[in-house]
Amino acid sequence: MRKIDILLVEDNSADVLLTEEAFEEARIANQLHVVRDGVEALEFLRREKGFADVPTPDLILLDVNMPRMNGLELLALLKADPALRRIPTIMLTTSRAEGDIWRSYDLHVNAYIPKPLGVGEFFEVVRTLETFWLATVALPPHLAPRT
Repeated sequence: MRKIDILLVEDNSADVLLTEEAFEEARIANQLHVVRDGVEALEFLRREKGFADVPTPDLILLDVNMPRMNGLELLALLKADPALRRIPTIMLTTSRAEGDIWRSYDLHVNAYIPKPLGVGEFFEVVRTLETFWLATVALPPHLAPRT
């Protein structure tokens, strides 16, 4: 099985570290790429600025609340872009606001997962996410050549 490239769009350093630790325990080979906001995520996905040689991610994990461009704004741009809309995108966020959930699904998010409060619960969410999205689901072929 080939390595799965995951783009984590998260501005909270503690959540980034926790996600990295959870994926380190993963059984499926993965490469976690981290950007801190929606603006940087677009640069990554469009291979602009310092991201010229990055791979197209197989999966995007996206937080709602971020500076410069929040997750909902980024999601709207991703799903409107024919070159990016097919990349499975999951909201993985602390927001449990009903409006954020509805807006995410209106914008065609593939799943909305509220982050659990406990570390053990968070690791379980990542294991479940990994089992379903990386082992069970057939992901679409890349839209750009692999590097």
